[in-house]
Amino acid sequence: MSTKSWNPRSLAAQAMGKIDPQTRAVVPPIHISTTYIRDEDNGYSSGFIYGRPDNETVRECESVLAMLEEATAGALLFGSGMAAATAVFQALSPGDHVVASKVMYWALRAWLLTEATRWGLKIDFVETDDLAALKAAVKPGATKLVWAETPSNPLWTITDIAAAAEIAHQAGAKLAVDSTCASPVHTRPLTLGADIVMHAATKVLNGHSDVVAGVLCAREDDEFWNRVKTVRKGQGGILGPFESYLLMRGLRTLHVRQERQSASAMDLAQRLSAHPLVARVLYPGLPQHPGHDIAARQMENGFGYMLSVQVTGGEAAAIKTAAHVGLYKRATSLGGVESLIEHRASIEGAGSPCPTDLLRLSTGIEHVEDLYADLDQALKAGHG
Repeated sequence: MSTKSWNPRSLAAQAMGKIDPQTRAVVPPIHISTTYIRDEDNGYSSGFIYGRPDNETVRECESVLAMLEEATAGALLFGSGMAAATAVFQALSPGDHVVASKVMYWALRAWLLTEATRWGLKIDFVETDDLAALKAAVKPGATKLVWAETPSNPLWTITDIAAAAEIAHQAGAKLAVDSTCASPVHTRPLTLGADIVMHAATKVLNGHSDVVAGVLCAREDDEFWNRVKTVRKGQGGILGPFESYLLMRGLRTLHVRQERQSASAMDLAQRLSAHPLVARVLYPGLPQHPGHDIAARQMENGFGYMLSVQVTGGEAAAIKTAAHVGLYKRATSLGGVESLIEHRASIEGAGSPCPTDLLRLSTGIEHVEDLYADLDQALKAGHG
């Protein structure tokens, strides 16, 4: 039976249906060799030369990711989400203009404000969910890249990907989308017009908080994508085979994890919206969310696993609430099977767009009643 007729969920669950030809194992082996035998004519008929630019286990994992994102040009795995994201900017030329989301992953924003400018890039930050502001910021002929994060971390604003792609393309620019907090289960930006989609695969793609990884997927195998490939090859940014193996293991359960996590996130968002100690819930699945209509159009299978709450009582109450959780874990990161909570403003520091009364919640796969009960008692303790 051909795998061409299989649903992406089935393909991911069976890692593209590949069976090891030698042992008939249903789990692909880990290929860890760093070097390969040359042919008698000094060539490499196997297609492998050295471990820095290429590896079979990495290729196999990339094939699953490219399938999930419908990436015609394929996927590239990196040693971290930051390595993947910065490779896109490093593929640009000095003097190129970039427009990026004002609300985005804080470490990448910090890198853009410091290191990217040393590379000669010119960066403007705008609210990419505001299409008028985005169009005004883009400079035809000068802007080479629009970088949009949607849903944006940690305010969960929603950028209209199709509209942003049109604005970018009319100006001669590429659109890259950080879709870490959506996952291909919910959004496939390339099908909406984006040129590149990036994930911190450390998060929900792996889902077990035991791998640091990043991935880029592309719609077209063009000159710019080949520049990105050159950056990874030259800088040695490829993910290791062990991490690739673990990531592929995580991808096998991505759909079932995301279904549970998204359903619980929606349940919590609705219930917390009515909590007397919560001033506001930020979640695109709520009808009152400013980006709800766009999210409903470009997301499917739910609205993702991330939400934030702004508590009454301000910063002190928020920090105290986080200090009293039991089931939730006070830790950085997101997307794992365990639920996490974090006071983002104190983590991001000066210049953060994050309100000081905000707590970011990553929803795991625990029982939703336990999750709500834990937050309820922590909120009461935080205001006591």
